[in-house]
Amino acid sequence: MLVGVLAALGAGALWGLIFIVPLLLGDYPAVVLAFGRYIAFGLLAVGLAWFDRRALARLTRADWVEATKLAVVGNLLYYSTLAAAIQSSGAPVPTMIIGTLPVVIAISANLLESRQSASVDAVRWRRLLLPLAIILAGLVAVQFGPAGAIAGLRGDAGWNYLFGLLLACAAVACWTWYPIRNSRWLRARPAGLSRAWATAQGLATLPVALLTAFGFALWQTAFQPGEGGYTWPFGPRPFVFVTLMLVTGLAASWLGTLLWNTASQRLPAALAGQLIVFETLAALLYAFIWYARWPSLHELVGIGLLITGVVLGVKVFRRSRTP
Repeated sequence: MLVGVLAALGAGALWGLIFIVPLLLGDYPAVVLAFGRYIAFGLLAVGLAWFDRRALARLTRADWVEATKLAVVGNLLYYSTLAAAIQSSGAPVPTMIIGTLPVVIAISANLLESRQSASVDAVRWRRLLLPLAIILAGLVAVQFGPAGAIAGLRGDAGWNYLFGLLLACAAVACWTWYPIRNSRWLRARPAGLSRAWATAQGLATLPVALLTAFGFALWQTAFQPGEGGYTWPFGPRPFVFVTLMLVTGLAASWLGTLLWNTASQRLPAALAGQLIVFETLAALLYAFIWYARWPSLHELVGIGLLITGVVLGVKVFRRSRTP
């Protein structure tokens, strides 16, 4: 369990990077950030596939279909909607909505586990209620303070805001489905497949990302000809764009997925869902660094509540697995 929790912590620290990229590249369309990141991820996976060639050779056709589904929903669709939400309505509101993922995933996972009477991972709701309530209270404290979501709500509540709200909800739906599905696949197979499965998802993502880029190019040619469209292939700031795509492709995508797979294989799905709170904490840390300020009192209280809720969640599941 300790290895799984540490792996989830590392994944959250790497995934937190993706929240600031749409702000650093605000002049790039969200779909470009998505397929740029995952083309880089796929190319890196091609090089890394040599080290996992034996494990990859054992994957069946059904496994590759599953990897493609996970790649499309958990990678391309999730990041497209998240980046577009941040660019449409600003960072606070999407971060608030994405911050509910630990609660949403834990509830969804426990509902699924509860339907299986023989499941050892299902936890009684009364035992799960306290850590989930504390996590939710921490998220509310962080997001609804003076520097959080309410500050964003004072702006123009027009179509861009509403569109960003819907996109953030779509991102939550994508990343509620992904970790539960991914965890079930991994835990149904022998240990030691975490790295190979991360590479397989990268290989599955590459052709889909290339097709998405090709489709976007055709769409832009048809509806945005001439000036005003995206400048192919690397946009208005090629060096910054390529550097950030490589960083997010390697660190946030491949290495983050590897660490998350390690956590998923060692932890119950509902507990793993709670540990996505580390992504929110990392995103807050990077935001404080980006804005060059210390967290306020209400933010420190919220972070403390988040950590407390995760610790209690670990204890709940440890007790449930003790004979």
